[in-house]
Order: sequence, then C-alpha cells, then structure tokens
Amino acid sequence: MEHLIPDYIFETSWEVCNKVGGIYAVLSTRARILQERFGGRLVFIGPDIWKDRESPYFSGTSEYAAWATDFKAHTGIGVRVGRWEICGRPTVFLVDFTPLYERKNSIYADMWERFSVDSLHAYGDYDESSMFGYAAGMAIASFYDYYHLETNRVCAHFNEWMTAFGLFYLQAYHPDIATLFTTHATTVGRSIAGNGKPLYDYMSGYFGDQMAAELNVQSKHSAEKAAAHAADCFTTVSGITDRECGQLLEKKADIVTPNGFESGFVPKGAKLASARRTARKALCRVTEALLGSPVGDRTFFIAISGRYEYKNKGIDLYLDVLNRLSRIDLVRPVVAYILVPAWNRGAREDLQLRMAAGTLAGEPLHSPFTTHNLVEPGNDPVLNTIHRLSFTNMPHEKVKVIFVPTYLDGRDGVFNIAYYDLLCGFDLTVFPSYYEPWGYTPMESVAFGVPTITTDLSGFGLWVSLVPCTVLGGIGVAHRTDSNYHEVSAAIADDIRSFMAAMNDGKAYRMVKTKLRMIAESTSWDKFIEYYYRAYAIALRNCDSRRGK
Repeated sequence: MEHLIPDYIFETSWEVCNKVGGIYAVLSTRARILQERFGGRLVFIGPDIWKDRESPYFSGTSEYAAWATDFKAHTGIGVRVGRWEICGRPTVFLVDFTPLYERKNSIYADMWERFSVDSLHAYGDYDESSMFGYAAGMAIASFYDYYHLETNRVCAHFNEWMTAFGLFYLQAYHPDIATLFTTHATTVGRSIAGNGKPLYDYMSGYFGDQMAAELNVQSKHSAEKAAAHAADCFTTVSGITDRECGQLLEKKADIVTPNGFESGFVPKGAKLASARRTARKALCRVTEALLGSPVGDRTFFIAISGRYEYKNKGIDLYLDVLNRLSRIDLVRPVVAYILVPAWNRGAREDLQLRMAAGTLAGEPLHSPFTTHNLVEPGNDPVLNTIHRLSFTNMPHEKVKVIFVPTYLDGRDGVFNIAYYDLLCGFDLTVFPSYYEPWGYTPMESVAFGVPTITTDLSGFGLWVSLVPCTVLGGIGVAHRTDSNYHEVSAAIADDIRSFMAAMNDGKAYRMVKTKLRMIAESTSWDKFIEYYYRAYAIALRNCDSRRGK
C-alpha cells in the first residue's frame, strides 16, 4: 500500500537545540534526510531556555516574523524562529512557555476532564515540561491557521511525556492535525530499573499505575499513558520498550521506529586514520600527566560513555569487568576511561599544570582517577567503587581507570576535544547496559570504526544480535537478565581479553574494520527512515478516520 505523505511535519522535543541525552542524537541525525525531502515544510520545536546566554545550536532568521508577531500578540507567548545548527540546518521554533505558568491550574483541570491526566502529584520538571508542550501545540495550531494549511496533510510529532500536553492541545482544539507520540523510555520502566527493582524477570507482574504511585511518578506516567492512547500513531524505538509499553502503558506501539545514524560527518579513510592518531595522542597526553608515567604504543584504551545512570547504563558492571581484567593475564596494559558527565567544579589545575609542562613527573597526582574536580567526591558512585575495588593507578597495575566527569564539547579544560573526535582513538568501547531503550553510544562507536560490546537489554544490542556476531567481528552482544550479573561480567572480561590478543594480528584488525563499516551502513537513516514514513501514514489515516472523513 502506498504511504500517505505529509505536506508539513512539526516535531517537538525538549531536546531540540538543547543537548541533554540520546533524543538529541535521534532528532539531530534524522533531520538531514527529512530536510532533503520536506525542506521548509519540516519544523522542529524546542524550549527557549537560552534567555541569559547564546545558544550554540541556534541561529535566528527573519523567517515567519509576521506570524511570530501575531502569535505573541494573541497569546503572549514568544517564539524565536531560526535554524538548528546541525546537518541540514532545519527550521526551528524556540518557544517561550513561561507566560503559561499563570494559567497552569486551569490547563491541568482541562486536561483532566478531557484526557484524565492526573497533574495533582506533579513536582520537579513537570510544570515546565507540560507548559512547554502546551505552548508548542498552540504554536503549531496558530501557524496552521495563519498560513491556511487546511488543504494540506499536517503531522505533529511529540517526543516523550514532556511534550504530551502539546498533543492534548491539538487533539482538543485542532483535531484536523494528525498527531504522533513517541516514548523513548517509559517513565515507570526507567524508574523501576533506576530504583534497583528487577524489571525484566517480573515484567508481566507490574501494573503501570500502581508502580507509578509507588515510585512517585504518577503525573509523568499519567501524561505519557494518556498521550500513547490518544495519539493517531504511537511509536517506540525498540522491541524492548514496546514490551514495556504494552505492560506499563497498556498500549503497544502502532509501529516500532528504530533509531538510525547519520554518518555523513564521520571521517573516512585517511581522514579517519588521521583523526584516530590525533585522538590517541590526546589520550596518551592526559593519561601520562594524570598518572605520571609513560603510556606505550601497546596500551589498550577502553571507554564507556553516556549519561550518569550508574546501574541503567551498566557503569557498575563495567567497573566489575575492569576488576576482573586486573586479576588475569593480559597481553597489553589497559587504560579504561569513564566518559560520563557529573557534577564538577571544572578541570583540575594540577593536571592542567602538568600537561602544560609536558614532562613526566614520575608519580601520579593525588587521587589519580579524575580529570575534573567533583563537587561531592565522597558521594560519587564511580569514585567510591574505584576505591572499593582497590584500584591504585600505580605504574605496576595492569588496569588503570580514569573518570572524565564532564561533557566533551571541546571546552572541558583538559582534552579540549569533542567527544566524537576523541571516540575514534579508543581500541574498544563497552556498554553493558541494563536499561537502554535504544543505545546510541555503541552505534556511534561502530560508525567511527571502534569495536564495541553491549548487551541484548539495549535496543541496538537486540537489533544487532539478530545477525550472528562476536566482538571479533566488531560487535559483541552479551545476553543479560535480572539474575546473571556475574556471568555477564565474566563473559565480557573474557571477550575483551580475547579481542586484545586477536588484534595483534593486522589482518584480523582490518577484517574487524571492514565488518564495522558494513554494520554502520545498515543502520543509516537512509535505511531506517522508512519506518517514520509508515508512522506518518498511520497517523494521517487514523486522523481522517477519527474526524469521520
């Protein structure tokens, strides 16, 4: 059946022009291929949180100035129109949602009556997220009316519970616009996992509303659940999260839309080789300054990265793997990095001074485990585990651990190199996730030609595990459950040791690189965008059916 194709697409997320986590990667990498097809008829909508500083992701334009002026005159809500400074440079609206705070109680009452959304238990970021979503819905409706789009097929796509109120607004007051809602991770599922409860073995026994009350996330869960049921098309990113949605939201996705990757900015051939050399020099320079001893050419660099979710991202298991490696025979010394932003006071001055001097000090810095000053080092899970496992980072140790608790944006004060530019310098990445609806980090690693190990509890790991593979083929996927932590740790440690030994063979190394390129090509948005076209078609058909057309 031929797909219905929208004439206009409006996509809303808290992470538009606001780099927080994985959803930023989803939207920003998908933008290029949609921009090529829809041009100015594709609009991303994000929160205007940049009032006191200039956004590095946004550049303003004079486009749609008349509409923006009219919208503010009628609603009091300001919209900055511009371009999102990513590949494709799509049109973006940054919405100032703060004027809605004075109306929030009446908005919550209206949404309770129309969609049974329980906002009574709201706290934290619920108000700002809900008002942003509502303001985004108002902006879409206003734009639709101002430019007389009645004869066009229009889709409004909302990501995560934070934007659900925009979907509610359109369903209530502008039902001729087709709505899509994507949950990238259920509120209750993430909370169950983050609170140390077994999610997978007992999934069938969990009732979403009950667990939301127990975990104090009733309002977020209520908005998410209502949006999933109300949307003309409900999507999620993997089979793992679809299972969560069916159980916890009582609604299976209409279609699973796996996340692709835009590899256009990944250097190729000689440029990638040059970038790798530069990255390894940076890794060696920082490591030598922190540890006070030389780093040889045979040093094996490993990394984990992502958000600071100690259990969910598998940081606890990663450290356990490193502990196992430190107790077995290894053919090469290991330096293992943890590239996870945490609360810090900036780069260590003693480390900066050593790096500036450019000479080896002969002994490690005091507390030679971190590149930046943690605000509460005594309460930091990573640092506490490093000490508990008795790592020392002394020259005789086979495995050394370094925590980089900051965003690698090129201005961190130590590396001063962006994450992607540093990533290609590693020999292997390890992402032993427990809760990972998709998992961009291993996918990014593959795209940059770095072998990776993940688990089948990540969406990407589950997807790639359908193709027989091992870490010697570029990607290792460990089978993880609620009850096999130690078995997974032992298996990953064994995989790393085997991989290190195999990579001494230049031919094996080249074969791994070839396989990684093949896998990267199969995960590009050029392949996966078809799932979104199907989702748009489902939304348009269901919108027509809902309106009786």
